[in-house]
Amino acid sequence: MRLERPASFTTRQTHCFRGGRRPKRMKQVLKKIGDWLARTLVVPCAVGYWCARVLFGSNKAFPGWSQLMSLFPGLIGIYLRRAFYWWVFPRCDSGAAICFGTVFSHPTCSIGRNVYVGVFSCLGDVTLEDDVLVGSHVSIMNGSGQHGTARLDVPIREQPGVWPHITIGRDTWIGDRAIVMANVGRHCVIGAGSVVTKPIPDFAVAAGSPAKVIRYRTESGEPSSVGNAG
Repeated sequence: MRLERPASFTTRQTHCFRGGRRPKRMKQVLKKIGDWLARTLVVPCAVGYWCARVLFGSNKAFPGWSQLMSLFPGLIGIYLRRAFYWWVFPRCDSGAAICFGTVFSHPTCSIGRNVYVGVFSCLGDVTLEDDVLVGSHVSIMNGSGQHGTARLDVPIREQPGVWPHITIGRDTWIGDRAIVMANVGRHCVIGAGSVVTKPIPDFAVAAGSPAKVIRYRTESGEPSSVGNAG
């Protein structure tokens, strides 16, 4: 004999399901309103940066504005920073949270969806792909050859160096106080306090100074054949 589910139970379930979706929808609407309000409020800052860029060039004009935006505390600061970088960067997507004291040194950065950057981090010319987590006091540098050291008759600050663009792959977590000088692949974990001097492949868990791969997050525990950090 087949038992029928009571109509009242089904109706109650449907009502609860719909009721649970309404707060989430409302939250999304409020976040969008907050984003657009913040984008309006920071327009003078964005215009100020654009004017300074014309006069002094982007490399000299940008750092000061990034330092200024880093000083706004709390949730308001997160909205204002996201809004400013939405105007300035090639990409600063929705849901990105850039915390107090964090500064960028180049206006060519790209910030993906739902990226989190903790307090007092310093980032160079970087791409943070979707869902990247960066801890507090993290430094992401553009390689380890930013200054030449070969000549003794020329000050180090005057010797040419190289500044490779650094990419942190999707869904990667970088622990507190790590120093990153090379690309990190997708779905990686970098231990707190690690120093990354060489590219880290996808799915790797790496730690140490210099950082070495401890294991992989794949089922087999071996490197994945799908993609790699260049």
